[in-house]
Amino acid sequence: MTTTDHSPGLTAARPSTDAAVRGAVQDAAGIDPRGPQVTAAITAVVLVVVLLLPSPWAAVLTGVQAVLFAVGATRGVQHTPHAWVFRTLVRPRLAAPDDLEDPAPPRFAQGVGLAFTLVALVAFSIGQGVGGVTLLGQVAIGFALVAALLNAVFRLCLGCELYLLLKRATG
Repeated sequence: MTTTDHSPGLTAARPSTDAAVRGAVQDAAGIDPRGPQVTAAITAVVLVVVLLLPSPWAAVLTGVQAVLFAVGATRGVQHTPHAWVFRTLVRPRLAAPDDLEDPAPPRFAQGVGLAFTLVALVAFSIGQGVGGVTLLGQVAIGFALVAALLNAVFRLCLGCELYLLLKRATG
């Protein structure tokens, strides 16, 4: 079996015969594109729960999600707890991906998610008694939720698309 990718900077074709080789290829050349989709689904569930919780608890769970986004933005999406869940529970039950994905756009998307959750975290933290500030946190979480749902359901990563637009704009 051969894995391919059309992303810039990745090898066009690599042999992959067993799970260990596929894992090594994934780390060296790219990531399974289904991993960020599973991560987005888990994130969407967490963000829905944030919107349903009262402000102090919403702030706590938003802080946890912000830490997860920070790990994805700094170390790469393949190093998050969600990626471990995908590698351990989901990927062994799937066929090998047709191609691997450049990890840079999903990593950038994690940074965008981090920005939204940090805005929400600040808003939830100072929003006690200030209704408009709590609403700002809910709106920020809402934007992150829409992005996560688009990725989870339609495999449309808004942060990845933004990354690609910025790359084209900056040469």
